[in-house]
Amino acid sequence: MAKYVYAAVFTPEDEGGFSVNFPDLEGCYTQGDTIAQAMDNAEDVLCLTLYDLEEKGAAIPAPSGVKALKTQGSEFVSLVSCDTLEYRRYYDNKAVKKTLTIPNWLNVMSEKANVNFSAVLQKALMEELHIER
Repeated sequence: MAKYVYAAVFTPEDEGGFSVNFPDLEGCYTQGDTIAQAMDNAEDVLCLTLYDLEEKGAAIPAPSGVKALKTQGSEFVSLVSCDTLEYRRYYDNKAVKKTLTIPNWLNVMSEKANVNFSAVLQKALMEELHIER
């Protein structure tokens, strides 16, 4: 879970729009009718691809430098960034039930104080993982 920046090759299409390819990432490509839409779609597909690799525990390929990528004709290279943590927060936000064990005295005191166990656990986990809200 991190922030990434990869170089993408944008190719203008004869019928209009742009194709986008990330040479460093197999199967990572998209398109858009305008350059703005192509860039938005490029961010989405980059994040989805890297999220999937993280979920599988696969190695994340090192990004190539912009100058390392060769273009032809009217193609151009642009850097595209994404944040897989933000992606997780937005798309993978369903609640899951966890069972935990705490001493009875702590449970009694917490219930008397109307402590929200879920909120406390979420806050503690984010602190433990050094995740900012």
